[in-house]
Amino acid sequence: MNKTPMVEADRVSKNFGSNQVLKGISLTVQRGEVMCLVGPSGSGKSTFLRCINHLERVDAGRLRVDGTLVGYREKGDKLHELHPKEAALQRRDIGMVFQRFNLFPHMTALENVVEAPMRVKKNQKAAAITRARELLASVGLADKADSYPAHLSGGQQQRVAIARALAMDPKLMLFDEPTSALDPELVGDVLDVMKKLALDGMTMIVVTHEMGFAREVADSLVFMDGGVVVESGVPRELLANPQHERTKAFLSKVL
Repeated sequence: MNKTPMVEADRVSKNFGSNQVLKGISLTVQRGEVMCLVGPSGSGKSTFLRCINHLERVDAGRLRVDGTLVGYREKGDKLHELHPKEAALQRRDIGMVFQRFNLFPHMTALENVVEAPMRVKKNQKAAAITRARELLASVGLADKADSYPAHLSGGQQQRVAIARALAMDPKLMLFDEPTSALDPELVGDVLDVMKKLALDGMTMIVVTHEMGFAREVADSLVFMDGGVVVESGVPRELLANPQHERTKAFLSKVL
């Protein structure tokens, strides 16, 4: 059995100009683990997520996915950034679901899901379509395959986005506040799909404000503020009995 952590962050720092957004983040996500990142806006959660698949470059520290350095090659103690094509190859194995669905508006749900497997992985069209229909069915949208995004609710679009990410058979799924743009009554459908993924053993890192989801589904909960990990632990314990004053203040507003 492979004991290599799925994600290993070692003192990861990120600056935007003079603003240090991540200040030495260190954390580990094991295979099959669901980690939820919570914290106020601007605490660095989404930036950290984007560093994991090299949508943002790190300025210091090391980030590894499945034992492989992300976005860089190490020679001696120096890091050399990978060519964009090499970085894109790494990214194929990491699914990402954004706050704002990011579907192609001119493509049907089915076409959105088959696009990357056919174009990037060169999968045969018939096989890609069969797999896409299975994935749409698994997120409860078998009957929406021929619908365009404009004719789908926000929750349906987000479930198509999840199916699209899964179509690449990722070993890791990143979710950046996947329900925060949705009407409240549509949130449950998306969370149900994510719960099912967790039960199937998918390794997931989820930036979220859904504390019920974190309590019920996550294996670990990390509270970030001001670019640092303030506190982390088992979700039920941390939510019930936070140790840090900053965590207590935050949770008193959201629970």
